[in-house]
Amino acid sequence: MFLVDSHCHLDYDVFDEDRAEMLQRAAERDVKYMLTISVSPEKPDAALRIAEQTPNIFASVGVHPHEADKTGADLYHQLTQRTKSPKVIGIGETGLDYYYGKSSREKQIESFETHLQICAETGLPAIIHTRDADDDTVEILQSALRVKDFPVLIHCFTASEAMGKRCLDLGAYLSFSGIMTFKKSEELRETFRKTPLDRILIETDSPYLAPEPHRGKRNEPSFVHHVAQKAAEVKGVSFEEMAKITTENFFRLFQKADLYVKAQGTAQ
Repeated sequence: MFLVDSHCHLDYDVFDEDRAEMLQRAAERDVKYMLTISVSPEKPDAALRIAEQTPNIFASVGVHPHEADKTGADLYHQLTQRTKSPKVIGIGETGLDYYYGKSSREKQIESFETHLQICAETGLPAIIHTRDADDDTVEILQSALRVKDFPVLIHCFTASEAMGKRCLDLGAYLSFSGIMTFKKSEELRETFRKTPLDRILIETDSPYLAPEPHRGKRNEPSFVHHVAQKAAEVKGVSFEEMAKITTENFFRLFQKADLYVKAQGTAQ
């Protein structure tokens, strides 16, 4: 039995002083695989370098909607070239964030559509961040999926149950973070309770959003153990069953990771 942290940011400076120790703590809590997520055009290879140096870590390539204004006309080429690495298993995180407005809506939409084009061409899953942009997110996804189908993951899902259903109807998976452990997150737990078991993943979004009992501290992959515990409790299944389900879902969604692990002769 082991766990997968399906979304973390291992390249962030906050881990520079103890990255090796942090990864050791993850191993000690049975977190066998991690997906470190690319977000910035200014550090395009930071996550990939970590993944290529560590057998059990995978990477995505992409630009967070907060960073969309920093992208240029070569975004498509830059991202496409990096998908050639066997450790790059997803595209993103991409999407829309109208809550903070750190990039213009026009550039966010342009960047989002470019990422989805690459997903359609490569078959790699889209790793999507969406906040206060439900309608535009769904409409853009629907348009892209009508042209060609590809896997979709809504990361750190915190939206309404209605939004969850809209995403599930598009075939998307939903990933839940430490927010689900917060005392005031009963509405989110109810959404999780109604999400089919074969469509759920768990994540930390490290170094953000540490779950209870570590809330307010720096988050790290070992803490996905707490997310799994709460997920099992909400679904009424054993911890072992939740670990098995979310691990199987991860490798079903990220098929390139599944192929990589099998090629290495590593047990899942």
